[in-house]
Amino acid sequence: MSDAAAYQVLARKYRPQTFADLIGQDAMVRTLENAFDADRIAQAFMMTGIRGTGKTTTARIIAKGMNCIGPDGQGGPTTSPCGECDPCRAIAKGQHVDVMEMDGASQTGVNDIRENVLNSVQYAPTSARYKIYIIDEVHMLSTAAFNALLKTLEEPPAHVKFIFATTEIRKVPVTVLSRCQRFDLRRIEPEVMLAHLRGIATREKAEIAEDALALIVRSAEGSVRDALSLMDQAISHGAGGTTAEQVRAMLGLADRGRVLDLFDLVMKGEVAAALSELSTQYADGADPLAVLRDLAEITHWMSVIKITPGAADDPTIGPDERDRGRRMAEALSMRVLTRTWQMLLKALEEVAHAPNAMMAAEMAVIRLTHVADLPPPEELLRKLRDAPSPGEPSASPSQRTAQSPPDDGGRAPVASAATTGATGPSGPGGGATALARAPDALARFATFDAVVALIRYNRDAKLLIDVETGLRLVRYAPGRIEFEPADDAPRDLAARLSQRLQGWTGVRWAVSVVSEGGAATIAEERDAEDAALRARAEQHPLMQAVRATFPGAQIIEIRSLEQIAADAAAEALPEVEDEWDPFADE
Repeated sequence: MSDAAAYQVLARKYRPQTFADLIGQDAMVRTLENAFDADRIAQAFMMTGIRGTGKTTTARIIAKGMNCIGPDGQGGPTTSPCGECDPCRAIAKGQHVDVMEMDGASQTGVNDIRENVLNSVQYAPTSARYKIYIIDEVHMLSTAAFNALLKTLEEPPAHVKFIFATTEIRKVPVTVLSRCQRFDLRRIEPEVMLAHLRGIATREKAEIAEDALALIVRSAEGSVRDALSLMDQAISHGAGGTTAEQVRAMLGLADRGRVLDLFDLVMKGEVAAALSELSTQYADGADPLAVLRDLAEITHWMSVIKITPGAADDPTIGPDERDRGRRMAEALSMRVLTRTWQMLLKALEEVAHAPNAMMAAEMAVIRLTHVADLPPPEELLRKLRDAPSPGEPSASPSQRTAQSPPDDGGRAPVASAATTGATGPSGPGGGATALARAPDALARFATFDAVVALIRYNRDAKLLIDVETGLRLVRYAPGRIEFEPADDAPRDLAARLSQRLQGWTGVRWAVSVVSEGGAATIAEERDAEDAALRARAEQHPLMQAVRATFPGAQIIEIRSLEQIAADAAAEALPEVEDEWDPFADE
């Protein structure tokens, strides 16, 4: 047989044959070893984890361990199969008649389960100790196929064992999971993976640089099979000696130092230099999507370093890059990093779907550089605190009634009466009505603002809007109102206002309409005050600076410090009173 025909890829050649060969799965191996030693072997196992962590390999090792008879033919179930007996050799080659492997991705239907499992499960094994069914990618089975398995899975014959493998454990029905012992295979840690690849490279007599192995480990993302496949390709690509530059060219990656250069230029806002560096990396063979992924990875890495400095000690990153990453992380704020992360996530989506990936990557870099040097919100707030505050506008009459007692003394009693009525024995509104019916009821409505406050308290929204927008006050006295209606005022405004006030106060109110002499409506006064406040805000130095930086900025809302404090107090949770203790006084 020629060498070419005998060649096996590294992922198959170095596939673990015993539990001792498995790397990075110590918890699962310990559990299975204890179960075998105590003769507590489950009837069904569920192996789950990302691709290439050893799910199917573990299933075959379990199958060999349960059927191994040892070199002398007298052995029992073991976690260290000999690999020499007939069952071990046949299972390793996938040729044992009693160990049946089924691909759940291609045999998904209930008929497949019936033909491959149910029709043969009741028969004793031909030559092995156990009849074992290994179903790979079990999550791909149909609902009917899962249902067909349930009864047999719950009460299988003593000679039958099931081993399932899946990368999508959430797609497996709970009814199936509850009948299996579940093992979650972990991603392989970078240190463990590096040592594993280094050992295989030595056995293969392949010269591959340490930083090249680090690149392979980082690209494999914890998958042993991916790492071995990439190393197999890298050895062929290097043809005798594999360097990090060759691995980067093979994977379409940019040099990490150059990615850090690009990241630094972006964070400094140097758009021309950043675009030039991106173009150079593209000309050298780097994939634009891979470059943006590297930028996102660096952003995440620096964010984690700021929180846990020990994260910088990544074995897949060189010492010079670690020191540079620490320095850059110290110079950047977390707000800048989180903003960069969000923009890169959006950019990755755009590049993946853009007709020209390089153009989309360049536009992403332009956006990143333009917002990188924006001041963070805390700096703007600091400038706002240091800047002189514009004069607070005078509140409208109705607003003063609700906020603070005016100088004329005519509005405070109404607010006090309304508040008392809300908690008094007569219920909401009852206290206010009772007080209003006292002999001095009209004295509590010395100004028209008190009338507006009474309408607002009784929550007559339609009347309040009509009064604020359609009533131009001409003359007011307690119990008598004269007004000029605005153009859009309803015709029955006078009658409705008189009727409501009489019902609320118990005193007759004379409300009459005149044709001229009316003042501005409450809404017009409020709009004028808002316009004046906006004009003063526009003249504020900080707002002028914002206009200069962001020409399209608009003032959406203006709130006073009192309004902010009131909103914060309203949103705060009420304080819970202490529970009464009947034994406290004893």
